[in-house]
Amino acid sequence: MQRYLVYRVVQSLVTLLAISVIIFGLSRLSGNPVDALLPDNATPQEAAVVMHEWGLDRPLHVQYLAFIRNALRGNLGDSLKWPGETALGMVWQRLPATLQLGGFAIIISTLIAIPIGVLAAVNKGRLFDSFGKMVALLGQAVPPFWLGIVLIWTFSVHWNVFPTSGRGGFEHMVLPAIAMGWYQVAALMRLTRSSTLEVLDNEYIKLARLKGVPEWRVIWVHALRNAAIAPLTYFGVIIGYIFTGSVVIETVFAWPGTGLLAIEAIRARDYPVVQAVVLTFAVVFIIANLIVDILYAFVDPRIRYNDNEQSTP
Repeated sequence: MQRYLVYRVVQSLVTLLAISVIIFGLSRLSGNPVDALLPDNATPQEAAVVMHEWGLDRPLHVQYLAFIRNALRGNLGDSLKWPGETALGMVWQRLPATLQLGGFAIIISTLIAIPIGVLAAVNKGRLFDSFGKMVALLGQAVPPFWLGIVLIWTFSVHWNVFPTSGRGGFEHMVLPAIAMGWYQVAALMRLTRSSTLEVLDNEYIKLARLKGVPEWRVIWVHALRNAAIAPLTYFGVIIGYIFTGSVVIETVFAWPGTGLLAIEAIRARDYPVVQAVVLTFAVVFIIANLIVDILYAFVDPRIRYNDNEQSTP
């Protein structure tokens, strides 16, 4: 297990390095931030002074090495759009809002998807199974941003039940969390259904029923625990999607999180903030997947990791 963890950590660091190169290159494709910092009537001399102050006149490889060196020190530079603010500081200011909304979306997705998936498997071929398939189809076919707009029009504008935008109490989280987590409900429900169907055909489930174990215990204890491997794997993807999907949903609902910060930074060509946001997303995604890999052994004791990162029952 220790050698496996070391291998996964090294693999994660290499992935982060590759991501840093991609982020650094793509952020430069949006244009020169000096154009957004200076007025339209600025002279070339003034532009040259600003570029020198921010180190933008140096070769790209020199800028990248400086970026990596500063990142290892926890310094991702100062914001170009918000004077006096550091890029990482801006991310930390907005991150709690994204975690709050994302966490609520994950809870909603789990509470809806797991029971529907299990019940659809138990009632295979019946009416409830058809209902579950319809939920999965709609969830994967409806774009989150479109669903968000429809929810605003229906529950905020037409019925005036929830606020249209902004961050506040519980009522402010309901619509954006549903829009963000709806796709995950469909995917997680389908995984739970298929995994539960496979488990229900195993001999130990039949043996438990022959021994007179109550049906609810057979389904929700014995079957669900062994069927949780595939959904647990997907949780790493869910966490990553919640962060990346927050860019769209936070923009639609004007939720002041890191997703909206990324859009504002891109529009202002604020390289340091864009890099800080994407790197934060990457770190959270990688750590989430690493934690999921470790949890495998706790969910199913049959799983053991060897030096080649293979699992054997």
